[in-house]
Amino acid sequence: MKKITPFLWFDGRIAEAIEFYPSVFPEMKVLGTIPGPGGPMSATFELDGQQFIAFNGGPHIKLTPAVSMYVRCESQEEVDRLWARLTDGGAESRCGWLVDRFGLSWQIIPSILPELMFGPDREKADRVVQAMLGMNKIDIAALERAAAASPTSKEARS
Repeated sequence: MKKITPFLWFDGRIAEAIEFYPSVFPEMKVLGTIPGPGGPMSATFELDGQQFIAFNGGPHIKLTPAVSMYVRCESQEEVDRLWARLTDGGAESRCGWLVDRFGLSWQIIPSILPELMFGPDREKADRVVQAMLGMNKIDIAALERAAAASPTSKEARS
């Protein structure tokens, strides 16, 4: 185990979570569970090389968007697939953020977004940011249109 491992507080739903997340992320591996009354009390799992510990702590503490899982996606197809799976039973938010059925917040972000936002052309970056601010799920084609728009075009202003 790494020195620092994210520890996620679930409200009695670890068994459901460790069944659901591999359907979203097939590379997820459950490394072990600690039994508790009525199901696992804790589970350790690995996702894309990162270990996590999940704990059935009860309803006293809730997950919040103050901590989120940032997922870098390489295509619109990947964004669409993850968005559909993770919002099933969850809720969409703004700018690529969502909350899954367990209350865990995710950012589903195409790798091109930070490239376009942090490039040296500040006017282009500002157009991309404005386009992103109007989105729930990130639309790569719309970001590219905003980046390519001339500063005086209608697309650049919307």
